[in-house]
Amino acid sequence: MGKGRLEAFSDGVIAIIITIMVLEVKVPHGSDLAALRPLIPILLSYVLSFIYVGIYWNNHHHLLQAVEHVNGRILWANLHLLFWLSLIPFVTGWMGENHFATLPVALYGVVLLCAAIAYFILTKVLIAYHSKGSALAIAIGRDSKGKVSMVPYAVAIPLAFINSWFACALYVLVAIMWLIPDRRIERTLIS
Repeated sequence: MGKGRLEAFSDGVIAIIITIMVLEVKVPHGSDLAALRPLIPILLSYVLSFIYVGIYWNNHHHLLQAVEHVNGRILWANLHLLFWLSLIPFVTGWMGENHFATLPVALYGVVLLCAAIAYFILTKVLIAYHSKGSALAIAIGRDSKGKVSMVPYAVAIPLAFINSWFACALYVLVAIMWLIPDRRIERTLIS
């Protein structure tokens, strides 16, 4: 089957995720800058999560550019990824509302780790369907960046119980790693 519905559905879900996140940011009661002070943790958690959702959307888009067809396994792997991404608004809100407290920061890391694992599974299922010699398989290669980025999440989760700010710094570090768009697929498709 074609990939169009998968792309459209994924884009729609990701757009809804971003919408839910921004709707959770409440308007301050007051018209001066001091009224924004209580919202700083909420805004910081929103910005970090918006960046993460944007990174996933960008990479998902590139990933699907390298495929022509999908099957049932791919649909389920994609739903698995969307499930974890759909939890980002919840953990974002909980973390921001509680000023980066230990348990919300740890759970935020669990969701990020599970989303990363789900994305890794999606790439493996896509490669298995399109063959090891496909443009996608060549572009993804050993996926060192994808594998390495899971390590800081795994470290940050228990670290949140010692120092939640250090855990958040690791989340920011991984986001920075992925902010530079992954050009492997573009390079392979152009070649």
